[in-house]
Amino acid sequence: MKPKKSDFLVEIVEHIDIKEHNVVPLVEAMSKMAFSARDLGRAAQIYDAMLREKDCAIILCLAGSIFSAGLKNVIVDLVRHNMVDAIVSTGAIIVDQDFFEALGFKHYKAEINMDDDVLRRLAIDRIYDTYIDEDQLRVCDSTCAEIADKLEPRPYSSREFIREMGRHLAEHAKNRDSVVLAAFEKNMPIFVPAFSDCSAGFGLIHHQWHHPDKHLSIDSAKDFLELTKIKIDSKQSGLFMIGGGVPKNFAQDTVVAADYLGFDVGMHKYAVQITVADVRDGALSGSTLKEANSWGKVDQGAEQMVYAEATLALPLIAGYAWHKRAWKNRPARNYAELLDKSL
Repeated sequence: MKPKKSDFLVEIVEHIDIKEHNVVPLVEAMSKMAFSARDLGRAAQIYDAMLREKDCAIILCLAGSIFSAGLKNVIVDLVRHNMVDAIVSTGAIIVDQDFFEALGFKHYKAEINMDDDVLRRLAIDRIYDTYIDEDQLRVCDSTCAEIADKLEPRPYSSREFIREMGRHLAEHAKNRDSVVLAAFEKNMPIFVPAFSDCSAGFGLIHHQWHHPDKHLSIDSAKDFLELTKIKIDSKQSGLFMIGGGVPKNFAQDTVVAADYLGFDVGMHKYAVQITVADVRDGALSGSTLKEANSWGKVDQGAEQMVYAEATLALPLIAGYAWHKRAWKNRPARNYAELLDKSL
């Protein structure tokens, strides 16, 4: 008997809720240990310090398949409780994982030893031990195209287009636990510097193919300028980075960009990075925050690398900060409003 798609898309990946688990005593105990436990404890304390500093803008950087793995609602809570002021992310996280689930679709538990040729013939995509329905992803693609078709044909920053995705979800979301929707409701900007590298890219090429003479485009330089304006506006800044790659460097480079424009903004005062990437090959994902100091991007003294897998480390660091409750006294920055005024 031939396998069916329904045989595989059975067990849903459930998102962890940091509000349900007070990890403060555990993280504080870990901070008194050694090795990665102590690193994680210090990282949690640095993130809490960012939240407690009145004029510190916090930029969250996201890379890797972390929402499909069950971390989406952690970030939803950070947005809803004013624990971040801007997000820089890969496209897959924001579109293929968050927007995808907001449209009513799910990610499913998978077997890593499954025959991938069987999955391909059933239109099931695998992300290590997670399944996603390719047919449902195509709906995500086409929804992005539909949003583009309705907008004025001009260059947009990814932030502007993602806001329109949030506006769409405000009316049509089937799952309202969405980072895109929460950011739209909080006037918080999301940047995706490599925006075409995801389901939105398929939607946008469909849009441009069918509107060759009058279409919108995504302006990556506008992205960079807008994020740099946030750095210029902030008196202090901190980075909370999950993974590395483009989002990490894009956020770090705002210091250099502001300096190039003639503004003395100072380096990012705080920085935390969770990564499993090695430091020895010179790749950006594993490059240390101390190394970033040589480029004039990250200050020394309040930076911490945590070499751990995100599904283990992020709930502990974010959960510690949430239960310490410094966010209670933290106002929303409304940076999207600032950027709209400067257009």
